[in-house]
Amino acid sequence: MSNQPVVLEARNITKQFPGVLANDKVNLKLHKGEILALLGENGAGKSTLMNILYGLYRPNEGQVFVRGEQVEYANPRDAIAKGIGMVHQHFQLVPVFTVAENVILGSEVERISGVLDMKKAINDVRELSEYHGLPIDPTAIVEELPVGLQQRLEIIKALYRKAEILFLDEPTAVLTPQEVKELFEVMRGLVAQGKSIIFISHKLKEVLTICDRIAVMRAGKTVGEAMPAESTPQTLASLMVGRDVILQVAKDTAKPGEVVLQVNGLKSKDDRGQYALNGLDFQVKEGEIVGIAGVQGNGQTELVEVLTGLRRSSNGSVTVGGVDITNKSARFITKQKVSHIPEDRHRYGMVKSYSIADNLVLNSYYMPQFRKGLSLDSQAINKQAVDLIKEYDIRTPSAETSGGTLSGGNQQKMVVAREIGGRQVELLIASQPTRGVDVGSIEFIHSQIVSERDKGVAVLLVSAELDEIMALSDRIVVMYEGEIVDIVDAGQATREDLGVMMTGSK
Repeated sequence: MSNQPVVLEARNITKQFPGVLANDKVNLKLHKGEILALLGENGAGKSTLMNILYGLYRPNEGQVFVRGEQVEYANPRDAIAKGIGMVHQHFQLVPVFTVAENVILGSEVERISGVLDMKKAINDVRELSEYHGLPIDPTAIVEELPVGLQQRLEIIKALYRKAEILFLDEPTAVLTPQEVKELFEVMRGLVAQGKSIIFISHKLKEVLTICDRIAVMRAGKTVGEAMPAESTPQTLASLMVGRDVILQVAKDTAKPGEVVLQVNGLKSKDDRGQYALNGLDFQVKEGEIVGIAGVQGNGQTELVEVLTGLRRSSNGSVTVGGVDITNKSARFITKQKVSHIPEDRHRYGMVKSYSIADNLVLNSYYMPQFRKGLSLDSQAINKQAVDLIKEYDIRTPSAETSGGTLSGGNQQKMVVAREIGGRQVELLIASQPTRGVDVGSIEFIHSQIVSERDKGVAVLLVSAELDEIMALSDRIVVMYEGEIVDIVDAGQATREDLGVMMTGSK
């Protein structure tokens, strides 16, 4: 690709926030028709750089060039006018709008009379999606679309605004293996048309599969480049973190004990009133990790919500340590020594405006050790926070820093620290525990989960990452359309067999 013209260049970009040097003289080049991977730990400065290149931030120093011309953006509209589009990790969609309405939002097509011309908009979106190999129904309601199609819609939105340069931020984080394959086909089709892509991901195998070149950031700086043919996941991980990283989960054979979690005949409906769980029967014993495998949207979320008191069941029973917790409150269940790492840390795992110290007692602030009469004991809360920050390597200036200012990996470690640090746990429910975090944080979180198992804790692991399920689990429960297809020994399971079961076949 080095013989192709440079379409985007960041030259000596520096960005300073209060107390944080996010970008430190960063240099980056993107060539025409290239897929460039941008790697780095959470907090390495990747998102800040992309926000500068997209016009959301202005650099303190440095220059941005688009097709050889120096540009200074006032806002993202200026970047869009230069042919730059960004697909965010968290979709920027209006769920109750149609596909076409989401695409044209902010760029509405009007008739001469000033009335919105939806017929033309629908036709334009249909033609655009078919031309780029991104078939989608323009009249479909977004909230009814699977995640893979919502991802496709985000790309169509950028192409509708004539984007020639695309930033894809963790685009495969919530996709199934088949949806990832389809996305890669789309990406290859786009670069074949002359478009250029910056691909941000923590999934090193995917990076090696799809990208032409790899740039690595660490601590706000660009620290190196690599070519996929000359790289391995191990070498990339070491370059990102600055040390050797153990990518294989180290764990001994499980020694299961007594049953901790017992689920019998469990049924529950989703938000549309349809059965999401249809008669589940399984158990988790102390000292073992039971993984729930399945394509996202087959009842895993509803199962976790029922087990943690966030959704009611319509039939069946759930016991923890012999205590019936069926349809009990979240606090009652927590008091049974149940911990919950939620699948969406922002919505369910933290209060972004709260300090780290306060986030670390969200489920225990009412306990005697954190109270002085009717008031909270801030000294005790801060002392626990300081201890957990050190133990769980939460990288922050202080315990008083707001949780929302932490990088994604450090936010996740904060949630993990609260759920398993400083309290006795008998059942750990870990839902998507490493979603959107870097390899260093993944290594740490995996080691903590295995450590809890080895202490005798029963662990229920729910993950959309099949590699994570296979690496951590002792037994694997495969779900499809709210039912259990089979329960298999993890040591005898293969990706191919699990993949077939995830489609509903034994």
